[in-house]
Amino acid sequence: MAKKEKVLIVDDEPSIRKYLQTLLEVDGFDVHSVSSGKEALERIGAGGGPGEGPDFVILDVLMPEMDGIETLRRLMQLNRSLNVIMLSCSNEVNTVVEAIRLGAVDYLTKPFEKPELDAAFLKVRQKQELRTENEALREYCEQLTEDLSFLAASPQMLKIRQQILQIAPVDVPVFISGESGVGKEVVARMIHLRSTRRNQAFVKVNCAALPGELLESELFGYEQGAFTGAVRSKPGKFELANKGTMFLDEIAEMSPHLQAKLLHVLQDGQYSRLGARSVVNVDVRVLAATNMDVKDAMRSGRFREDLYYRLNVLSIHIPPLRERTAEIPLLFRHFLLKYSEKYQKPAVEPSKHLLEAALRYPWPGNLRELENFVKRYVILEDDQGSFRELLEMTGQQRVPPRDEAPAPKEQGLKALVRSLKDEAEMEAIADALEKTNWCRKDAARMLGISYKALLYKMRQFNLDSGRGSRSAAAKAAAQGKEPSSGEPAAKEPAPTGFGTRRT
Repeated sequence: MAKKEKVLIVDDEPSIRKYLQTLLEVDGFDVHSVSSGKEALERIGAGGGPGEGPDFVILDVLMPEMDGIETLRRLMQLNRSLNVIMLSCSNEVNTVVEAIRLGAVDYLTKPFEKPELDAAFLKVRQKQELRTENEALREYCEQLTEDLSFLAASPQMLKIRQQILQIAPVDVPVFISGESGVGKEVVARMIHLRSTRRNQAFVKVNCAALPGELLESELFGYEQGAFTGAVRSKPGKFELANKGTMFLDEIAEMSPHLQAKLLHVLQDGQYSRLGARSVVNVDVRVLAATNMDVKDAMRSGRFREDLYYRLNVLSIHIPPLRERTAEIPLLFRHFLLKYSEKYQKPAVEPSKHLLEAALRYPWPGNLRELENFVKRYVILEDDQGSFRELLEMTGQQRVPPRDEAPAPKEQGLKALVRSLKDEAEMEAIADALEKTNWCRKDAARMLGISYKALLYKMRQFNLDSGRGSRSAAAKAAAQGKEPSSGEPAAKEPAPTGFGTRRT
């Protein structure tokens, strides 16, 4: 059984209350009545939160003690979402204006006809639908503002950007694939905004978020009475996206029955709402996405081959973040600026060691995981804590070099942090020496440290002062292993002392 709409009648005349109650109960409403504004306030005040009160309030203006205008004012203080229809024997302009200003939806003058009351109820329902659509539009605009950022630095993503620019103006379906969190929706939005439909709606539907029956009604809409709870007709997402773009995310999760219906829409551009006999014609560009292996899904029968070939006119595959690590610093900075502004926090640049750890981490959650990590970094303002978090997630270990005294009691995160710091320093020093042709003074200037500090670090890391390369022992130290038997360690240089110049 469909839930009955509730009506509260507030009128001091018993004959009017009885007439309205009989009239509305015949139409299937759940009707209650009170004789004064005070009773109305008590009933609605005890009715609980939003959704618990009446769907409609019919309120008389002329009542003893507390008139309808004062009652309306107090009702609006209790619940601004109440749908109040005012009744009065007079239609004085001042009274009407005041009632509408306070929040009344409509104003009827006694005596009134049944169609006038029906029209007032219809006006309330239309107002509710408009409010729902506005909330959906506001949510869409917020998503558009937040999600629309296509940053490319790697060759793969630069190629995808070029593909988007070529594909977008061509009005055909596009199939977007890639792991969860790689940015499939960002690509879909960019295609829409570069297309000829950019001034029309972009409607997103997550096919994995709803069971089959609900997803069908969400996509194609339904008529009043089509199923239990369908108290009024509702347009589907395809109608809302008419002349625009529909983004079907996680399409491989769609049931075979719905896949067949979607194929019909793609072929003919028409379908029927649930419970309807008439046909709806739509003109929608469909962009589909999945993180599944589509070929495997087709082999197992979970995804229709004919639907895949209908959707896969043009395709884009987005590689995971671990295959485009060159973009990690760029994306890190983008998210840093975004959330620093959002949370009113200083945009503190990450340390070199934190960025290096971010480059080493494989990011199985891709951009979504990186975004959440940077969000935590901004909120907590703890560079070392973020660094330890990455090390913990990576689970990296490094065996101490053969000639380095082990620290058997020092274990856990502290040891990992120090070992990775040493390895990064050794790599930087070796690179500087090679770039300066092993001139230690030039290398020290390049690194921004003193000459003595460089010599100390070279001895600490057992770096060879021979021209052009590191010693095998240093390489083994960097890799956490001993030199192989087939690769003898390089000859140690003769001691030169701190002040001796290299010749």
